[in-house]
Amino acid sequence: MPRKNIRSFCGKPLICHSIDIALSSPNIEQVYVSTDDDEIENISLHSGASIIRRPKNLANDKAPEWLAWQHAINWVNRNGEVFDRFVSLPATSPLRNIEDVSACINACISSVDISISMIETTRSPWFNMVKKNRNGFLKLLNEGKSLYNRRQDTPVGYDLTTVAYVAWPKFILESSSIWDGVVKGVLIPQERAIDIDTETDFLIAECLMEMKLKK
Repeated sequence: MPRKNIRSFCGKPLICHSIDIALSSPNIEQVYVSTDDDEIENISLHSGASIIRRPKNLANDKAPEWLAWQHAINWVNRNGEVFDRFVSLPATSPLRNIEDVSACINACISSVDISISMIETTRSPWFNMVKKNRNGFLKLLNEGKSLYNRRQDTPVGYDLTTVAYVAWPKFILESSSIWDGVVKGVLIPQERAIDIDTETDFLIAECLMEMKLKK
C-alpha cells in the first residue's frame, strides 16, 4: 500500500492516530516521528510530534526496523535528551488505545528487556498451518513427535502485533533483534490489534474504527 502512513483513515492521516495516542498517554513525555519523507514530516509536526530525520538507507522496505530504532535512540541522545524507556507505536495499528500502550510500558520492568503486544492465534503450526516440501506437497509447518487431532489440544500460540513495543534503550543499542533478550508478551484484544498491511486490512480497520467512534 503506497503511502499508507499518510492515507486518510477515518478523517485524518493514518499516522496521526498513533501520534494522538502517544501525546495522550500519561506515560509518554516526548513524541517523535522518524522519517525521511517531507510530507510525513509536515503532517507529523502539525499533529504535535517532533521529527527525527531518518537516513535514506534506513527508510526503504528492506531496512530492519531495529536499525531505525537504534538510530532514533542515538539521535535523541546526541541532542541531550534523557529518557527511560523506548516506545514504538507503528502507524499501522490505529485501533490501539491508551490502556494498551500503558500495559506494554508497565510490562517492561527491570527483569524484562522488551515487551511486545500479541493476540491469541486462531491457527496452530501443530495442527492447521502447513508448508510445501521441495516436491510441492504439503507438510505440517511444525512437525514433531506429537500429532494432534484437535486444535484445542495444541499448545496455545500467539500472533505478534504492532500495537506497541517497549524496551530499555540500552538493550536496543547493544542487541541485534528482539529475541536477543528477555521478552514479555502483552495480550491485546483482537479488535484493537489489526495491523494494516493490505487493502483488506485497511477496510476492516476503518470499519471497526467507525463503529468505535459511534459508541
